[in-house]
Amino acid sequence: EAMRGELERELGSIRKDISSAEVAALLMGEQDLSNAIVSIHPGAGGTEAQDWAEMLMRMYLRWAEKIGYTTEILDYQNGEEAGVKSVTFTVSGDYAYGRTKAEAGVHRLVRISPFDAEGHRHTSFALVEVLPELPAFEASKIQVPERDLKVEFYRSGGPGGQNVNKVETAVRIVHLPTGLVAASQVERAQAQNRERALALIKAKLVQLAEDQHAASI
Repeated sequence: EAMRGELERELGSIRKDISSAEVAALLMGEQDLSNAIVSIHPGAGGTEAQDWAEMLMRMYLRWAEKIGYTTEILDYQNGEEAGVKSVTFTVSGDYAYGRTKAEAGVHRLVRISPFDAEGHRHTSFALVEVLPELPAFEASKIQVPERDLKVEFYRSGGPGGQNVNKVETAVRIVHLPTGLVAASQVERAQAQNRERALALIKAKLVQLAEDQHAASI
């Protein structure tokens, strides 16, 4: 009886170790150990969809905090009345991509709308994209011709340093051959945001190539 407390503590520690080992055994994909890049885009529906996108963002950020991961918002565009027009953030930690990749896809919410004075039921959609973050040495190997890129500069829309909303430090890059888009506004310097946005484009190009390969198989 005197040893019960000590044994229960030991058992709890063993269960935690076994759980971690099970997760590691399940997440054996080539990129599963990587950090994750998560983007959320509201579908049609205006404020309803934008509010739903923000709810998803808050859910993922709180989940990451609970797991012990670190997060960083790279790009944030406010919604017209509420919510977000788009948001991209990183989730950093062991197996971050492996744990989040299954969230990719279209998410649907059906509810009585708080934005509808008549209390009608609305269906909202939001697209969640999840990419593995490429290590710097891998990203440096991928060459993207400048002629294939359309680079736009704009003012940051979220909280940040003294340049936010005053100087066009935020960067959006469009990869013209594929139509892929990436943006960054987290850094204070335009050059650093351009580098981050380009790294996102490269990650999307790698994912696109893998998806096309899987489809051909």
